[in-house]
Amino acid sequence: MEKEKQELFSSYSKNVTYIHDRLGIDKSFDIVHLDLEYAGRNMAMFFVDGFVKDDILHLLMKLLAKTEPKDLEPDPLEKLIKTYLPYVELDMVDDLNQASDLVLGGPTALVVEGIDKIIIIDARTYPVRSPGEPDLERVVRGSRDGYVETIVFNTALTRRRVRDRSLRMEYLQIGRRSQTDICLCYIDDIAETERVEELKESLKMIDTDGLPMAEKTIEEFISGQHWNPFPTVRYTERPDTAATHLYEGHVLIIIDGSPSVMITPSTYWHHLQHAEEYRQKPLVGAYLRLVRFIAVLASIFILPLYYLLSSNPDLLPKGLEYIGPSDYGAVPLLAQFIFAEIGIDMLRMAAIHTPTSLATAIGLVAAILIGQVAIEVGLFSYEVILYLAIAGIGTYATPSYELSLANRLVRIFLLLTTSLFGVIGYMAGITMWIIYLIRMKSFQSPYLWPFIPFSSHAFRDVLLRSPIPLKSKRPTLLDPQDPDR
Repeated sequence: MEKEKQELFSSYSKNVTYIHDRLGIDKSFDIVHLDLEYAGRNMAMFFVDGFVKDDILHLLMKLLAKTEPKDLEPDPLEKLIKTYLPYVELDMVDDLNQASDLVLGGPTALVVEGIDKIIIIDARTYPVRSPGEPDLERVVRGSRDGYVETIVFNTALTRRRVRDRSLRMEYLQIGRRSQTDICLCYIDDIAETERVEELKESLKMIDTDGLPMAEKTIEEFISGQHWNPFPTVRYTERPDTAATHLYEGHVLIIIDGSPSVMITPSTYWHHLQHAEEYRQKPLVGAYLRLVRFIAVLASIFILPLYYLLSSNPDLLPKGLEYIGPSDYGAVPLLAQFIFAEIGIDMLRMAAIHTPTSLATAIGLVAAILIGQVAIEVGLFSYEVILYLAIAGIGTYATPSYELSLANRLVRIFLLLTTSLFGVIGYMAGITMWIIYLIRMKSFQSPYLWPFIPFSSHAFRDVLLRSPIPLKSKRPTLLDPQDPDR
């Protein structure tokens, strides 16, 4: 949405009064308005307390205090910018509304009598935590730094790993009221130009008051698939993972206030990869990836398949007759699975809202007391607990938290179709799930690529953790300008 512009008035006092009233100085204790006089001129400084570096402003004010009226002649603006405000991040604006909005973002606005521009001093600082290792993407060996909630820190962590002259960090602001800082990050001579422009236009078209949930709000606006449970972008808090995707030709979206960087586009297989696979030898990494695939598949299919075989013992081949509960308990088998699924989600939510020191205790209470008592009273059978535990392990072995939640919904869907229609329901449910994924797009890119449409070379890299020296081509899905690594 086009912002309303307010040109500077010819009167210095009107300019100061306008910014003073627009920022609500008298109603907010943390927005500061200083009336100053240096070199025989009235000056006004506006900034947010806690967003500025006090020592820098103090130094600039000391230097201005030494200036004489003749020092600013014949061009006061040029003299101030080039001589008497020795700071690296200075800018000028001629819009009172823009200057007010910039102050709320952290920079300091300096209004000087007799000058038809407002000087912006970007001496801001934000409360920030140290770049620690992300909890969701831990590795045994590898870097321990991770993204934080401050956009400038995150862009610096990215550029530290991509020292490429064509790395671009394009700045945007989204949200009529929040004015949230957004960075579009890509390598100019690798990423497809059309893809970058489309993404940029999608971001500019976002029309909302603010972005309270940061990256998730952005995803919902630009993905266009509101009721789709599967993630269409990949999130990462690791700068090395983000840099790897930049070299492939992906485009990153970095949002101020969020430690998660969005990687676009992404396929289903992107959510099954983990940095740990590339921190080990290729054969070990390939083994780890295979184990991960088995775990994810088990989390989706093992419960519906067990229910199907338990409900239809005649389907069991010779030698596997032991599959199925010897005692079904007082509750129907389907209800046991549904109750257990809800119970696991309740436990997960309880662990999130519980202090770390008590989380282990909650797990012990749930596993030992509730689980054992539920079995003894006949609410659950032993085999239900076993297969549910296998499915739970597969869920938590999924690298992408968003994909694990989507797979959980698929598992419940398959349970319901199997309970209603038996073998036909199980097979129809799987078929519907595959067709749904085939039809999905992530920013106009096929979600199941390179499986559908099929690409043998790329599919080999998906199934196996290929040695890095052999990966000489960038993914054709991204149509990179430079296809060779």
